[in-house]
Amino acid sequence: MELLKLLSLVVAVLLSSTAIAEAYVRPLPRKNLDLGGFRWPWDSKTNSQPQQVHVSLAGDKHMRVSWITDDKNSPSYVEYGKSPGRYDSVAEGDFTSYSYMLYSSGKIHHTVIGPLEYNTVYYYRCGGQGSEFKLKTPPAQFPVTFAVAGDLGQTGWTESTLDHIDQCKHDVYLLPGDLSYADYMQHLWDSFGKLVEPLASTRPWMVTEGNHEEENIPLLKDGFVSYNSRWKMPFEESGSTSNLYYSFEVAGVHIVMLGSYADYDEWSDQYRWLKEDLSKVDRKRTPWLVVLFHVPWYNSNKAHQGEGDDMKAAMEPLLYAASVDLVIAGHVHAYERSKRVYDGRPDPCGAVHITIGDGGNREGLAHRYINPQPNWSEFREASFGHGELKMVNSTHAYWSWHRNDEDESVKADDFWITSLVSSRCVDDKSHELRSMLMKP
Repeated sequence: MELLKLLSLVVAVLLSSTAIAEAYVRPLPRKNLDLGGFRWPWDSKTNSQPQQVHVSLAGDKHMRVSWITDDKNSPSYVEYGKSPGRYDSVAEGDFTSYSYMLYSSGKIHHTVIGPLEYNTVYYYRCGGQGSEFKLKTPPAQFPVTFAVAGDLGQTGWTESTLDHIDQCKHDVYLLPGDLSYADYMQHLWDSFGKLVEPLASTRPWMVTEGNHEEENIPLLKDGFVSYNSRWKMPFEESGSTSNLYYSFEVAGVHIVMLGSYADYDEWSDQYRWLKEDLSKVDRKRTPWLVVLFHVPWYNSNKAHQGEGDDMKAAMEPLLYAASVDLVIAGHVHAYERSKRVYDGRPDPCGAVHITIGDGGNREGLAHRYINPQPNWSEFREASFGHGELKMVNSTHAYWSWHRNDEDESVKADDFWITSLVSSRCVDDKSHELRSMLMKP
């Protein structure tokens, strides 16, 4: 009997050791980066030279170039052309600035350039001086590749994530909220701008707000003044009245960026705008329909459990009726991929939901999950990383998630997704969609 107990104990230890050996062990957290949000004496840039340069899409064949100068008299124009140092076009833009308690921003410039050719490299210079930058416009047709990561922050893991995204041959970067983690400390917006400039100046960055962008001081400051001033998105070009939600198109993909922190009930401006935007989608021209926002609707992590339920109740029927293919969120500092799902249950005509709030924030990972794993949840892991979404053609796309393993990018999850427009789902729900869109 004693021998049997001993053998049982040995077997249990061996099984336990095997499970531990097979489980992924996350590396230790990394420190916040010190990027010099304030100007240092040895900074080579003068007050009038551009800094924190980033680009975004601004309607068909146009891109918005944004940058900051400390010199309030610096002009807001961009020179650009297809050859280094040769600028045969120039565009004039506008500017803004803001104050936040004792902080005063630099002059924030926004200039729209174009019309531009698709899939073409352009060289540009901001304000007539400073360094020359280079950007590439997205293609007009498939294939098109998106890099995806939310909740970036400014840590060593952020730096690793950005390095991995740089290695991905992407056309557009999608960020579902929580950019700088400034959290009222305005100089951290400046350091974040410097951190991402090498990437954000070369490919369009399309972002939406997260909770860490909301720096509200009751009766004194609007919650999103910093975010809206610095990261202007094409809301006006898409018929929206708010920079917190908008849409745009790349190749054959219609992408909707919603605001988790703007009103979203059936009587809100955002809801009315979403109905109108979805009613204009032509699935023959843009067969793929993708939606991003910050707070996930499908989340089996114990962190932020249930926070997206109200928005889900209001808007999920609209997205389902419109046959949205893919929904991407952040907020939870981990990765999770669902099956096609609707109303809490697997549904072949529902969207695939992806949570990817694992860009590298300072708050660390959310490693506690609800067990057993829900039947709609396909894959989940608490690690820092990024995603890559390649729309191969009008019917098939390839998604992969790449874990940050030390300084190597390791593909840990991938799958092929077939567009709903190639199934009967779009035809079967066309009447439902028309009814919902016509509802006052």
